Amino acid sequence: MTYRRTLDFFLHDWLDVESLRSRERFADHSRETFDSVLDTCERIAREKFAPFNRAADTEEPWFDGEKVHLPESSHAASRAYVESGMLAAAQDYEIGGMQLPCVVEMAANSFFSKAGIGIGGGGMLTSGNANLLMAHGTPLQKEVFAKNEFAGRFFGTMCLSEPQAGSSLSDVATRATPDGHDFERDPLGPRFRLRGNKMWISNGEHELAENIVHLVLAKIPGPDGKPLPGTKGISLFIVPKKLVDANGALTGERNDVALAGLNHKLGYRGIPNTLLNFGEGKYPVRGSAGAIGYLVGQPGEGLRCMFHMMNEARIAVGLGAASLGYAGYEASLDYARNRPQGRPIGPGGKDATQPQVPIIRHADVKRMLLAQKSYSEGAVALELYCARRVDELHTGTPEDAAEAALLLEMLTPIAKSWPSEWCLEANSLAIQVLGGYGYTRDFPVEQYWRDNRLNMIHEGTHGIQALDLLGRKVVMDGGKGLALLARTVNATIERALAQPALAEHANALAGALKALGHATKAAWATGNPDEALANATPYLQAFGHTVLAWIWLDLACCAQARLGGADDDLLQGKLAAARYFFRFELPRIGAWLKVVETRDDTCRTMDDAWF
Repeated sequence: MTYRRTLDFFLHDWLDVESLRSRERFADHSRETFDSVLDTCERIAREKFAPFNRAADTEEPWFDGEKVHLPESSHAASRAYVESGMLAAAQDYEIGGMQLPCVVEMAANSFFSKAGIGIGGGGMLTSGNANLLMAHGTPLQKEVFAKNEFAGRFFGTMCLSEPQAGSSLSDVATRATPDGHDFERDPLGPRFRLRGNKMWISNGEHELAENIVHLVLAKIPGPDGKPLPGTKGISLFIVPKKLVDANGALTGERNDVALAGLNHKLGYRGIPNTLLNFGEGKYPVRGSAGAIGYLVGQPGEGLRCMFHMMNEARIAVGLGAASLGYAGYEASLDYARNRPQGRPIGPGGKDATQPQVPIIRHADVKRMLLAQKSYSEGAVALELYCARRVDELHTGTPEDAAEAALLLEMLTPIAKSWPSEWCLEANSLAIQVLGGYGYTRDFPVEQYWRDNRLNMIHEGTHGIQALDLLGRKVVMDGGKGLALLARTVNATIERALAQPALAEHANALAGALKALGHATKAAWATGNPDEALANATPYLQAFGHTVLAWIWLDLACCAQARLGGADDDLLQGKLAAARYFFRFELPRIGAWLKVVETRDDTCRTMDDAWF
């Protein structure tokens, strides 16, 4: 089945996106307009991204001392994406948007990730940057920076990590000091001078757009000249590569932001990844060193503002991981159908006089393909479910919006982490299906694996997501979020129990949900965070598998109810993937939860010297 048919099933049969037309914001849309957006993005991805995915990998960005160079195909892909209007797809008509539902926007963007995730300038960062400014910026910041990003005139970045401070943002050393006695009167926002270094900045330097808008976390020193310790002292600043006036026109002044070097990556090579120096004096501006930046929001609220972009980015990272997993699945499925090798084993053994059969006829190859299908399709479904909750958050009733917000709090760590781990495993299995050929650069599956390996690291590492889930999300407000998720899962279980073909799966999920709840309570039984969180990653894995089992059961309910028509092959494929997940994957959670509920101290008490 094609990826598009699967998307259509998810969007229309399962998530019923057409029902959103009853909301005022989406009233102008229809199945036809949604399909038109998907058609356009699918075509652009096929024509401008997919043919150049390997070139973006082999022709890495390079720096001549003045400019970063990218292949012409990357420039062409970037232009095509900007011209499609997808940077502003979910925005208001008044600023050039389409007022698309988030769920349709994310589905459409998945075509680009699947075709060439390292090509085209990273639209996710630009739209995320602009969305943050629309939520937290001043009216002029929205007009000058955000709207120009939505138009594709400017591109955006997020600058959090530093060479000495990756996930530990409380240790950022970049400083921001007021720029002159009139710093508060700048029309673009309170004006500061920033000095420091930022590491791992995707699209930190390029010529794909007229300007680059950096969103930078930095600390403002107090009256004693020292910044507040911890994250409370972190503020957020707009630091453009090139300075602009209050109308958004370039002033001709280069800001004091300099490329210190390009990072040479395992994958995702088409997007320049940079170390940036802010305020080192390479480009003195207005007579002195120091990068000019404009405060976003209030001092000390930088991390709160940035999380608006980070949570959006985490869902997008999960969708990118799922799309790469699906790309590998498609490639290995095609190979398995066309590669003859081996013969069936009958009662008398193999008959060497018979022709070889395609390897897809072998049960172990089917196992690997089913695993990939269950991982990648399940992950895509999870991301679209989250996107549908975003639409509920923005356009639903107050009660529905509050419920959607709480569910998103619970699901975001899973939406980011689960596809990043298990769709990477899907890519590994794709290589295995191809055997030796999969290990060569003559086939695309090894690149998909390399590109996907980043996703367990950026936008919050796997371990960080685990600590967030067990240390904060499941216990916040007395476990209110976990209780809501449990009720939502139980509603699916009840519907599945009414269908005899799904009762086995429904009972298995009920047992998993019960075990998860028990392990959660046992982990915190002593109230000691050191003990409770020592095995947070196995907890994340068990939680994620339980969530994906729920997603698959919900999909199975939808598929089972539609059997008996022209789409039976598609639906039987979904039911087979669900059966695989429940019988081969969900049983894994027992071992993961065992170390959680016993607060196993194997890792926690390991001494450094024993390594």
